[in-house]
Amino acid sequence: MYGVVTRNAEEVEWSEFDAGFYEVKDVTGRAAEPLSNAVNMISCFGDNAAAEDDPELVPVNDEGDPATRDQTYFDWSYICPTNERYREGLLEIIDDCVAENEAVRLDDVGFPRPEFCHCERCDRLFAESDHDDRMAWRADVIESFVADATDRIPGRAYLTLYPDPYPGHLYERSGLDVDALATHVDEFVVPLYDTAYGTTYWLETIASGFETRLEGTGTPFSIELYAVDVDVDDLIHAAEVAEAYANDVLFGYDASNAAAAIRRKRAEARDGVTHGNE
Repeated sequence: MYGVVTRNAEEVEWSEFDAGFYEVKDVTGRAAEPLSNAVNMISCFGDNAAAEDDPELVPVNDEGDPATRDQTYFDWSYICPTNERYREGLLEIIDDCVAENEAVRLDDVGFPRPEFCHCERCDRLFAESDHDDRMAWRADVIESFVADATDRIPGRAYLTLYPDPYPGHLYERSGLDVDALATHVDEFVVPLYDTAYGTTYWLETIASGFETRLEGTGTPFSIELYAVDVDVDDLIHAAEVAEAYANDVLFGYDASNAAAAIRRKRAEARDGVTHGNE
């Protein structure tokens, strides 16, 4: 299956795509009405606007540094996953989405990095918990949110994973216990973004790593490619590598380029086929 990831509602209907993923809430905080003909996507704990409006929502490390986009390593600002008011707001958005389409994709789920969060609420909740290990407590926080979220999703539930299949890295970085989360979601999505795809050995390495990492969970994964201004031949090659490992291949944020790649790929697949009597 080939799908498109887009902020433009009309593009999910293009005939080249087998599925459309539509951003209802992105990391800027931009909001849109969910669609009935797309898998609606929600950036959960990435939200520049909310972080700017209320700095108390932002996770901090043990030195008090906030996880905002003006800090090193962060492309956007984060929201602390233990903030109940914010979590309730996310669940309300999910309810709005499933009222239009029963399938939902959860993006940007997790803590920002291993050193977060040490806000007063997180320190208190960890101290009150049954956990002696803070990493295990963080994983429990995230699994609890995903369980609550997917309980509200009657259709296919997708969850985006940071593109690092190395054993233990997702757990340590973001609090994602992949084996536990696999019991709640129907499909993982791994964005493997490049602005050119001039070489693809790294794409194959990461895709193969996720195939191994997710083996035994029973949960398939898809790969999302970046399509903006990428040469069509290079994008086709990247798609060929991705589909050797992934359940589906998605193309992000340039529907025209993605559609051109899919058309050419399908046309090349038909070349040389002869129809007629044996």
